[in-house]
Amino acid sequence: MSSLATGLKGRAELGVALLLGAAGVLVFLDANRLSVPYSQSDPVGPKAVPYIVAGLLIVCAVLLAINVLRGGKGEAEGGEDIELGHPADWKTVLPLAGAFILNILLIDWAGWVISGTLLFWGSVLALGSRHYIRDGIISVVLALLTFYGFYLGLGIALPAGLLEGIL
Repeated sequence: MSSLATGLKGRAELGVALLLGAAGVLVFLDANRLSVPYSQSDPVGPKAVPYIVAGLLIVCAVLLAINVLRGGKGEAEGGEDIELGHPADWKTVLPLAGAFILNILLIDWAGWVISGTLLFWGSVLALGSRHYIRDGIISVVLALLTFYGFYLGLGIALPAGLLEGIL
């Protein structure tokens, strides 16, 4: 075994640091490719948030790597109220994954408000809520708030889909 491999044995957290750093670089490169017309009324623009996220990911990666190389270790799981030997709750996981997949498939055609409503409503159903009407109303409100929050607050137009011209 090489001396490098021996020195890194038991430091799996370095893989997490590498993953965080790679995600930060990817977000930074993707933000560089954004083409945003210059606007004098908005000096910050929509590139600011991806740059901040990329910077924070890279800083976290560096700090985690330094901590691990200095001997820091993650705590073993055990303080939570979960049974580690218990199998996954597939009756919750599969419908929740289905809600996300449905959102991905519908967002371009149906638009964010419809697909987001189905995402929010499907998620709370999968997690056990049985207040169908209340959850549906809250889901519609959340989808509308995020749609207009992105549009008015960030200047990012989410797809309107079937509701084009209405929203």
